[in-house]
Amino acid sequence: MPTTVRLCQSLADLITIEELRKTARPKVVLTWAPHFKPLPQAVANSFAEWVNRTDYEFVITHPEGYDLAPEFAGNAHVTHNQLEAFEGADFIYTKNWSSYNHYGQVLTQDPAWKITAEKMALTNNGKFMHCLPVRRNLKVDDAVLDSPNSVVVQQAGNREWSAQAVLKKILVDI
Repeated sequence: MPTTVRLCQSLADLITIEELRKTARPKVVLTWAPHFKPLPQAVANSFAEWVNRTDYEFVITHPEGYDLAPEFAGNAHVTHNQLEAFEGADFIYTKNWSSYNHYGQVLTQDPAWKITAEKMALTNNGKFMHCLPVRRNLKVDDAVLDSPNSVVVQQAGNREWSAQAVLKKILVDI
């Protein structure tokens, strides 16, 4: 994924969090989700890189072997216990990514990592985020994706604002 596209997506993600946060320091969780093929780490890396520049409480959760590159994971608390990570979270950002050390290999497709209403109940009335498109009932249950706490449409709409901000910066710097 080209750098500008990643930049626009992660900037849209942060705009969404800023629009919806209810505390000065929200708890933001980036969680791995199952997929039938390994996807690039680009979105997860970019999101982690940007969130690490904020004062948010940042947690990354994934199965063993799916670590992000250390320079992107940064100061995030990393755990392999998804339920623990969700406790008290304000935002749950779900994405599949491949293993950093075993790139291109599927190490697990464990359906227990799918996002469910029961898991979202552990959060602080948390908002569900995903960069779209999403595979319904593989990564996330319909009940979560279609709930009032799903902000995927607002998040997608913020891509327009993030692209405009990037374009303005480019034009100003010419």
